[in-house]
Amino acid sequence: MKGRVVVIGQHQGREAAALIVDGVLQDLLVDAGDTAPFAPGAILRGTVDRQMKGQGGVFLRLPDGAKGFLRETGGLRPGQAVLVQVSGHAEPGKALPVTTRLMFKGRLAIVTPFAPGQNISRRIKDAEGRERLAALAGAGMEGSPFGLVIRSAAGAADDDDIAADIAQMRGLAEAILDDADGAPELLLDPPGPHDQALSDWMEPAPDDVAQGEDALARHGVEEMIDALLSPSAALPGGGHMAIEPTRALIAVDVNTGNDTSPAASLKANIAAARDLPRQLRLRGLGGQVTVDFAPMPKRDRAALEQQLRAAFRGEANETSLAGWTPLGNYELQRKRDRLPLRQILGG
Repeated sequence: MKGRVVVIGQHQGREAAALIVDGVLQDLLVDAGDTAPFAPGAILRGTVDRQMKGQGGVFLRLPDGAKGFLRETGGLRPGQAVLVQVSGHAEPGKALPVTTRLMFKGRLAIVTPFAPGQNISRRIKDAEGRERLAALAGAGMEGSPFGLVIRSAAGAADDDDIAADIAQMRGLAEAILDDADGAPELLLDPPGPHDQALSDWMEPAPDDVAQGEDALARHGVEEMIDALLSPSAALPGGGHMAIEPTRALIAVDVNTGNDTSPAASLKANIAAARDLPRQLRLRGLGGQVTVDFAPMPKRDRAALEQQLRAAFRGEANETSLAGWTPLGNYELQRKRDRLPLRQILGG
């Protein structure tokens, strides 16, 4: 299967969407349902509970008895109502991470109430096109102190569609900021997998958009999901890596398989480094990740680390590459922007 295909359908009765490029699953969205109280992107009204000295933040009371943790503490007092946006998923037993830096994300534009200025995606290179989009941004945000980001998909969109998207996001932001006082409440749910796929995966334009109740099955996505529920991920050349979440961290073990040649370890390690971002993304894994690469000479570490940095460079998710430990493992930290796939599906 060649080309870029967006598949929108159902998996185990849940809304789901998959992005397949040249037959390889690159991204996967599955509705978490009741698995998580609030998904990243949700905007909530919370109440300041208490400040945590030494942790640089405050706890919030959120809707439905949930707890939030906010690092921005300036000017906050106990009992004060505050608007926040969920910024990630919580570790088990911990409060939900939230931020006051709200973003109202449309398909073509993002309104940022607390980050003024108008910006156009750097992926739009055409000078004339950027000029056109700047004029639309200026007109759409006239008289507003809010900031605006024009997304890359706007480069191929009609003026009317862009203007409508800006107006919708601006209106939504204004309405929610006018509703800042009161008891904890959910004010805005983030888009589900279908809407998110149609918003985030349309640039560059896909070769096909497949929709329907059985669309995932028709395109082999069901089998791809089944493979992700196994800890083992095959690597080119016969090697594999085992990806196993523990309570403290994500453990990754790279093996060469049956290849015992002198170059086998470096080949398997490079293959694992290149595929690791995709595997973590598809499996919904974040937090501390420790990789036990196949044994290799220390002189090869620099080349392998270069491959890791190149692989993670294009990731939208925040990732910090910490480096090698004294025992020869490699550590990195990845933001928890999704729930683990196995947790959602009960695998």
